[in-house]
Amino acid sequence: MDGTERWRVLRLHVEDQVPLTALARDTGISARTLQRWHHLYRTQGISALDPHPRADSGTRRTAAETVAFIEHLALTRPRPSIAMLHRLARADATQRNAPEPSYAAVYEIVKALDPALVTLALEGPAAYRDRHELVFRRRADRPNQTWQSDHTELDILIIGADGKPDRPWLTTVMDDHSRAICGYIVFSGAPSAINTALALRQAIWRKTDPAWAMCGIPDILHVDHGSDFTSHHLERTAVALHIRIIHSTIARPQGRGKIERFFGTVNTELLAALPGHLGPGSRKPTPTLDLPALDRALGEFITTYNDRPHSELGISPRDAWVADGWLPRMPDSLEELDGLLLTVPKNRVVQRDGIHFQGQRYLAPTLAPFVGHIVTIRYDPRDISEIRVYDRDTFVCVAVDEAHPNIRLSLRDIETARRARKRELRHSINERIPAVAAREEPRSSEPKPPRRQLRTYEED
Repeated sequence: MDGTERWRVLRLHVEDQVPLTALARDTGISARTLQRWHHLYRTQGISALDPHPRADSGTRRTAAETVAFIEHLALTRPRPSIAMLHRLARADATQRNAPEPSYAAVYEIVKALDPALVTLALEGPAAYRDRHELVFRRRADRPNQTWQSDHTELDILIIGADGKPDRPWLTTVMDDHSRAICGYIVFSGAPSAINTALALRQAIWRKTDPAWAMCGIPDILHVDHGSDFTSHHLERTAVALHIRIIHSTIARPQGRGKIERFFGTVNTELLAALPGHLGPGSRKPTPTLDLPALDRALGEFITTYNDRPHSELGISPRDAWVADGWLPRMPDSLEELDGLLLTVPKNRVVQRDGIHFQGQRYLAPTLAPFVGHIVTIRYDPRDISEIRVYDRDTFVCVAVDEAHPNIRLSLRDIETARRARKRELRHSINERIPAVAAREEPRSSEPKPPRRQLRTYEED
């Protein structure tokens, strides 16, 4: 109660002659307090009614040894309860013949401890780092300088492919400078390298929607230490596209805070309004949407997100990415991008009956010169009906398996390839060892009967 409120009560006695006892009964203020106010007013005036802090305010009147004892226990794991601390502090004070602290004094001492000190002592350096360490929030200097990519399990249930409830995942690619979402994919099952590749494919290549202008190859891709982000496939793709991959420090997600905040925005603004949302403390809902419907809803939300003003930027992420106009670094073609992102390289030896891979046998007439050689194959994990064959990074052919639905190889194709390969080898022999051709000429002028040639089949 300040001096003005005290005078408002006391003036009833000073000006209206209301007895102090009646004032104490009506206001709930003790008569002793009212008498002290009246004495201050008569001797020093109205200004004396203003409350004045105690001279010892902010200082503890508990003995220093008792304070040190309480702080020691409060910073020890496991920390005792306040009641236990009070009992132990009283016992320690009694043993030293010192004044026993009250429960309120113990509570005040514990609560006055620095929160950072308590976190470091009781929860360790990791918790202290995440809560109290100073973080420098850096923003990329320009669009496509740094992209962030991460996954999150969405707080929603959908109808899975088998008709059962399923909880999907979302992978997004965000431009650090503009906060624009450059690409995304929503999928069922755990995150994998192919899902990451599909999100990057959409982020890098030009979109069909002209309003979704974000595209190009980033200089830096900032990711975590998930198995899909640390795969050799992504590493080789990054080398081919001249992308530098930076992995965040293990167990320190602060570097991906921008994309984490976007995940929170998706959950609170989009998923909370959709059927099947898994709210905090809610029961398991009945799913209504399937994966394509959720994909459409996410696509519409991302379009809205990219076009609305960002609270930190003051403009929309799309306008921040477009800026004054510039040309992003692009792959030569979509086929080249698919060959890097959506196919996985493996080394295989070309056998006489083709290339054996994943229990399949892949064949093409162009493979005839490479029998016995090691080649590199690339395949799409989503469709292994065909593989792409490379020799020292040079494309050779597309080999198809026997059960390919559209392409079937005939025996004539194989025989033609065999003869071409044999002619090529004989030509090479004749050039290097001319005597071989001379020895093969017939010694007699009599014609020899034609020799029947046996055709070689797989069963042979």
